[in-house]
Amino acid sequence: MSTNVEGHRAEADGHTHETNCLNCGTALSGPYCVQCGQHAHLHRTVGALFHDILHGVLHFEGRTWATLPRLAWKPGELTRAYIEGARVRFVSPMAMFLFSVFVMFAVFQVMGIAPPVDTGGAMEAHVHKLEDELKDQRRNLEQARAFTEPETHERAMIDKELAANASELEKLRSFPSYIREEENEERFNSLHSGWKRLDKGIDKWRKNPGLMLYKLQTSAYKFSWLLIPLSVPFVALLFLWRRRFGLYDHAVFVTYSLAFMSFMGIVLTIASGLGAPSNWLMSIFTFAAMVHIYRHLKGTYELSHRSTVWRWFVLVFFIGVIALLFTMILLFLGLVG
Repeated sequence: MSTNVEGHRAEADGHTHETNCLNCGTALSGPYCVQCGQHAHLHRTVGALFHDILHGVLHFEGRTWATLPRLAWKPGELTRAYIEGARVRFVSPMAMFLFSVFVMFAVFQVMGIAPPVDTGGAMEAHVHKLEDELKDQRRNLEQARAFTEPETHERAMIDKELAANASELEKLRSFPSYIREEENEERFNSLHSGWKRLDKGIDKWRKNPGLMLYKLQTSAYKFSWLLIPLSVPFVALLFLWRRRFGLYDHAVFVTYSLAFMSFMGIVLTIASGLGAPSNWLMSIFTFAAMVHIYRHLKGTYELSHRSTVWRWFVLVFFIGVIALLFTMILLFLGLVG
């Protein structure tokens, strides 16, 4: 055992047995300092460091396990309790939301869910390569045909090959990837806002759509918090004549709801990576999201079944509007950024 400061004894195993707070020097009389709130008993161990990393970076602590089950099965009870002041037992809605977004995009990166950054796209490049080969073949056949006598077997064979070439070229040009690229190019070429900065962004998107999609995904991660201020006014419209509920109530409701949707997306993404059919997963996500929204509304705002149902229908419509607004903001940021 060694003593390095007054009231501070450090054991060889890294545990401390101080009698005064190591942060502010106040005499200790319990598990926490009455002056600054620091823990009275500290640990200088690798295990304690690992716990600090999990707690600081991932908010991984006992409160998480108290919050997650309620968020999944009793979201209205959780939200109502937090609004009414039960804060110590649960992770705050913003911390839960940020944690869920962090984990979701980490899972996306690990599983390789990201748009390609290459400019052309492998499929489009392959289609255009085939088109060039067919055009070269057609030119060679036309040159050969010019040097053959009409009404001969050789001329008939060349005509047959030309017809096959034209058929292949027509099929290739009806390929969805070819049509999509041509349509996109025509659409982008016709876009001119008159604002130089925006037009420059449109030009960047046309030249390198893969990179722009990557920037869009990155912006979605950085600006995911915008979903909260975008959503709160729409939720407030549902309770415009009920003064009991204020913007704070709606913000807590929205933030916990977004956190749950992110966590559900994480689970289904992992399930997809393990081979679960994507159409099943989309059906599960949609059904679970709709049920969760209903239960969350009913529990948070203590509504009757009838009051919940009509608000649920309107809120589902609002979610589509919010998603559209958020996408438009991301597109604007990507174009002018």
